[in-house]
Amino acid sequence: MVVVAKDLMSRKSLSILNINYRYQLFAALTVQLITFTHGISTGWLSPTLFHLQNDHTSPDFTLTVTEISWIGSLFGLGSLLGNIMFGVLLDRIGRKWCMYMLALPVICAWFLIYFAKTHVYLYVARFLIGITGGGNYVVVPIFISEIADPSVRGALSSMAMLMLSFGILAGYIMSTYLDYYVNPFIIVIFPLLYLIAVTQFPETPQHLLRKHKISDARESFKFYRNIPKTIEANSLPELRTAFEELKDNILKANGKSEKLQVDDFFNKEALRAFFTAIMLVSLNQLSGSFAIVNYLSDIFAHTGTDIDPNTCTIIMGVVQIFGTCFSMIVVDRVGRKVLLLASAGGTALSYTSFGIYVKFASSEIKLQYNWLPLVIMTFVIFSTSIGLLAQVFTVIVETLPIKVRSAGTSFSMAALSCMVFVALKLFPELMEKYGLDNLMFGCTAICVVGFLYVLIFLKETKEIMAAYYNISHHCICI
Repeated sequence: MVVVAKDLMSRKSLSILNINYRYQLFAALTVQLITFTHGISTGWLSPTLFHLQNDHTSPDFTLTVTEISWIGSLFGLGSLLGNIMFGVLLDRIGRKWCMYMLALPVICAWFLIYFAKTHVYLYVARFLIGITGGGNYVVVPIFISEIADPSVRGALSSMAMLMLSFGILAGYIMSTYLDYYVNPFIIVIFPLLYLIAVTQFPETPQHLLRKHKISDARESFKFYRNIPKTIEANSLPELRTAFEELKDNILKANGKSEKLQVDDFFNKEALRAFFTAIMLVSLNQLSGSFAIVNYLSDIFAHTGTDIDPNTCTIIMGVVQIFGTCFSMIVVDRVGRKVLLLASAGGTALSYTSFGIYVKFASSEIKLQYNWLPLVIMTFVIFSTSIGLLAQVFTVIVETLPIKVRSAGTSFSMAALSCMVFVALKLFPELMEKYGLDNLMFGCTAICVVGFLYVLIFLKETKEIMAAYYNISHHCICI
């Protein structure tokens, strides 16, 4: 057994399929079930709102544009609460208990959706879904960063955006082809499975060390490195050295945690970084990149195309996955700034084309070229996916000075949640009041401003602190 364990410790393969990383991979896949559930809950909304406006048989109530805007936007307020609540609890009660708590709001939300008698039920459900989403982007990245070996941390972290995109696509498909009352029964299975599966994994070694539970931390350390329980740590010099280094680093950090001063926030470098964060968060949300994901079916319905709006929405879900994969593959080769410029510029051109089509195309043209809105929106979704949705938080984290990076990231997440609320609240109301064409032109203007800011003021950033690597991947667009 000792020989086997030594062999495990000596393998250097970077593949996440290496036996050394087996439990790290299992744990990462398990916790991403809640991300997948969050994606389903996001994608479910668009076809469902279209259904509730055009078919009032199930459930038995109608929705106004104002009510739709509240159903969409309360997600943002819930996300803000989730950011704050789980940020406070993470170090107090531990990663494991926070992961248990993540499942409860979304489970309650799907019961409310099933028993909905009025739009108020959907208000509360969306708020609860937002709490899980906001907490997810705090808890899961930290958990993965603490259990993962540095050589596979990036790969395990990158699962988040993919799982979210696959979840959104699944939500589009399920709400399009399944009855309103069938969806909750299926979707609630995922957080329940997550809740059961998470019990199989121990607390992270880092948190246990901070609580001075040395023996438990050592066992957790061995578990996530696939070292059998029967092997004593002292019999493996590599394991003992690695654990002792981790313990010393954690205990030293606890002993001399440096307090932040006012001057740390109000200096030229920090203020510039915070201004950049606000600009990028505003570009992320006010460009409509996330609002479109939530209201796609309504948008296609407003174009006058005779292709089923929900079918178009499903196709857009597939395009978003391709955009996410493309961004993951090329980001370290071409850089963040290039992707942001391509994303903002491509989105601006696509919005302009979409607005021109809606405003000037005659009924005959719309009938003859009914596929054109689908093609243009494909470019919109692909463009937003490669930068505006995928890279904004990477750049924010890399731009912030190290000393205020944690506080700055929390501030940026809170600002993002507020912007989500504003964007989702205004988007359907502005579309109803001013028309889809003018809304597209307005979003174009924001993309152009963002493009110019990135081009002139943003410096290329590629280096990231290992402890913050995972946080940078939860852009998403909530």
